[in-house]
Amino acid sequence: MAEQKESSVLFSLKELMNLEEDRIKEEEAEKARRTKIEQEARDAAERAARENEERRLREEEERRRQEEQRKREEVARVEAIKHGEIEKARAEAEHRARLEAMTAQQAHEATLASINQDQHKKKLQVTIGVIAFILVAGGIGVGLFIKKNNEESAAKQAALEARARAAEEEKTRLEATVKAAQEKEADLKSALTNAKDDAERTRIQSELQKAQQQTAAARRSLSTAGAAPAGGGGGEKKARPACNCTPGDPLCSCL
Repeated sequence: MAEQKESSVLFSLKELMNLEEDRIKEEEAEKARRTKIEQEARDAAERAARENEERRLREEEERRRQEEQRKREEVARVEAIKHGEIEKARAEAEHRARLEAMTAQQAHEATLASINQDQHKKKLQVTIGVIAFILVAGGIGVGLFIKKNNEESAAKQAALEARARAAEEEKTRLEATVKAAQEKEADLKSALTNAKDDAERTRIQSELQKAQQQTAAARRSLSTAGAAPAGGGGGEKKARPACNCTPGDPLCSCL
C-alpha cells in the first residue's frame, strides 16, 4: 500500500514537472515570437524611412530639373524676342535707305535731263546739279551713317544686356544649386547620425561624399560665374575705298 502511494506521488511530481517544462517552452516560444515580430516591425520601419528619403530626394531632384528647364526656356524666349526686334529694325532701315537712294537717283536723272535741254547753260546747270546732288547725297550719306551707327549701337547694347541678364540668371541658378546641395548634405549628415546599422551608415556616408563633391563643384561654378570679360569697344576704323567714279559724275560718293 505504501509503495502504491509512493508511486502515485512520483507520478504526480512527474506530471507537474512535465507541465512546468511545457509552460517554460511556451513562454520561450512566445518570447521568440514577440522578438521576431518586433524585429520585423523595426525592419519595416527602416525600409519605410529609406524609401521616404529616396522618394524625397527624387522629388527634389525633379523639382530642380524642372526649374532649370523653365529658366532656360525663358532665356531662349527673351533672346528670340530681342533677335526679332533687331531684325525688324534692320529691315526697316534697309527699306528706308533704298527709298532714299531711289529718290536721289530720280533727282540725279532729272538734273541730267534738264542739263541736256539747254546746251547753252550746260556748264552752269551741271555746276548747280553737282552742288545740289552733293548736298542731297551728303545729307543722305550722313543720315545713313548716323542711322547705321545708332542701329549698331542699339544692337550691341541689346546683346550686352541680354548677356548680363543671362549671367545674372545663371548666378541665381547656381546659388540655388549651392543651397540645395548644402541642404542635401545637412540632411545626409543627420541621417548618418541616426543610422541604424553599418550597412545603412556606409550607404549614407557614400551619398554624403557625393553630396559634398556636388556642393564643392557648385561653389566653384558660382565663384567663376560672370568672370568672362564683357564684349565692348568699337572695331577698327575701315579704310576708305579708292574712288573709281567717272570725273564730273554728280552721284559719285567720293565727293
